[in-house]
Amino acid sequence: MLSWQFCTLAEIVQETPRVASLYLDVPDWQGHMAGQHVDVRLTADDGYRAERSYSIASAPADRRLALTVERLEDGEVSPYLVGELRIGDRLELRGPIGGYFVWPGDDQRPLLLIGGGSGVVPLMSMLRHRAGIGSTVAARLLFSSRSQADIIYRDELTRLGSAGDGLTVFHTVTREKPAGWTGYTRRVDEAMLKEVAWPKQDSPAVFICGPTSFVEAAASLLVAMGYEAPTIKTERFGATGG
Repeated sequence: MLSWQFCTLAEIVQETPRVASLYLDVPDWQGHMAGQHVDVRLTADDGYRAERSYSIASAPADRRLALTVERLEDGEVSPYLVGELRIGDRLELRGPIGGYFVWPGDDQRPLLLIGGGSGVVPLMSMLRHRAGIGSTVAARLLFSSRSQADIIYRDELTRLGSAGDGLTVFHTVTREKPAGWTGYTRRVDEAMLKEVAWPKQDSPAVFICGPTSFVEAAASLLVAMGYEAPTIKTERFGATGG
């Protein structure tokens, strides 16, 4: 049975205008696997409590636990985490949670990651873990963002993708066509996946995370391409909440 514990905010990194990474010191943290998440609980002065689940962004070996949170204007929790929380403030969390949507690091199959918006967060934990352990397993990330300004971890992904260790990062933006942009400029479709994904016979490990409609569309396209549904691991979230 997981219990709630307090942690302290040590650092805030603004990833995009609406997204921030919170780096937390968790005294009794027992470790996690890349792809897991935690529950965060806030308690108001009048005793009212609100809980939300957030994917872990940090690699298992990182000193601090990182959560990357998108501010939803109508949310109960995210506007506080991204906007009001300050260095030294304390939060309650419990975890890690989840054993299905995880990449252990010793899987030698090619790694295909498909993320939409903040759905990239658990995939980033996997890529950071991959880099941290020196893995050279072939990996491809297809990351869909609304605009160039909305690309979470943009500089770090550029750095990881240029390390020469077998990772290729593909971007697509769905609401603009930036000058000088070399990535895709449309929603994920069959033609895009045929260019990015390995042939099914290569048996890649597949992880898809993002809004429900995004995940279902991407998974359906892969199945239509011959991928077997049980080999595609998905994690989704609704358009509301926060």
